[in-house]
Amino acid sequence: MNKTPPKTSGVDLIFGAPPSKSYTHRALIAAALASGKSTIFRPLDAEDTKLTASALRVLGVIVEEQGRRYIVSGCNGDIPNRDTTTLELENSGTSLRLLTSLALLCRHPVILTGSARMQERPIGPLAGALPALGGTVEFLKNPGFPPVRVSGKLLGGPVTIDGSMSSQFISSILMAAPYAKADVEVIIPAPPASASYLDITLDVMESFGAKVTREGYERFVVSHASRYSARRYTVEGDYSSASYFFAIAAVCGGRVRVKNLTEHSVQGDRRFLDALAAMGCRVTYSKEFVTVERSGDLSGITFDMSSSPDTVQTLCMVAAMAKSPTTITGISHLKFKESDRINGTADRLRALGGRVDVNDDSLTLHPSPLHGGEIDPANDHRTAMSFAVLGLGTGGITITNAACVNKSFPGFWESLKGVIP
Repeated sequence: MNKTPPKTSGVDLIFGAPPSKSYTHRALIAAALASGKSTIFRPLDAEDTKLTASALRVLGVIVEEQGRRYIVSGCNGDIPNRDTTTLELENSGTSLRLLTSLALLCRHPVILTGSARMQERPIGPLAGALPALGGTVEFLKNPGFPPVRVSGKLLGGPVTIDGSMSSQFISSILMAAPYAKADVEVIIPAPPASASYLDITLDVMESFGAKVTREGYERFVVSHASRYSARRYTVEGDYSSASYFFAIAAVCGGRVRVKNLTEHSVQGDRRFLDALAAMGCRVTYSKEFVTVERSGDLSGITFDMSSSPDTVQTLCMVAAMAKSPTTITGISHLKFKESDRINGTADRLRALGGRVDVNDDSLTLHPSPLHGGEIDPANDHRTAMSFAVLGLGTGGITITNAACVNKSFPGFWESLKGVIP
């Protein structure tokens, strides 16, 4: 349990952004499939990424931890599991989805399962697409949901997949595709959710030597002739986690500087800074820092966050402190995260005095006096961290089950020790 102090204002803080969770997952998988031994420097050390590393070990891939790096002995696309293998992926949706297509490169079938909440998170569109590529997917409990048993071989060819619920369904196929028997053509009939994460996927794939041609977010063709090669790879800083630091400047006023970030990163959550600038903050980039400053009032905005899903709740906390209404759009897929982040965020804000309107694809937050209270994040790491930031602006918010932040940001509370005693 963590309790925020009385209202904080006029901050002047420096933080270091932790490594990117999304890049770490993908680098581990590319290195595991590559030919040769890769070194991944500065990976994120969190529950989710550890689950991916552990799952690869269970499948027979050698993944060693040496200080702040992973040494991965790639299997050249021939994953040597010795029998039908069960992967327990707890609450890591990224691990489960990305590894589902990878199972078609295994010598024996793979069962992928997770927590009770994971078994409520849909995987039907991905499961429905894999048979076109040579896979067989069996639902072991409820149709469309984990646990699933995946068998078959990745033959390649064209496949159509609905990514409107999650772009991770598409990323899953793309990451395994260099090891298909023929080129893989992925056709996406409708705009995918969180499309920017596909840019991260392609960035990692191409860094490890894959060749992908694309037509926007509508069609990708992955060559089976260009496979991953081992390399030394450094994980860049995470804009999703850094959003909480930037939001402190917006909520409390003052200045926050964050290091370890790449200015021209393809991470979609970098757009969170555009939202803060539109609300009245000053955002600047230098060689060492990204800086957010606020001295005046926050103004409400209308902002599309469809490519920045992991910072939606953080933006809600800033919007709750603004002097005029804010509407955040493009968020319908947030119902399928670790919790229903749309209704859950609205309900918790209302409990603190907030006024929030909810539609299927948007939230509108109205100015309203806020007060402290107790927040149960329902084991959702991003709920815990975003409401902790709000607590710095309102004072007196207690976060129960505070350790749930370990899923993506184990050092979160330690980072705030200069702000929260």
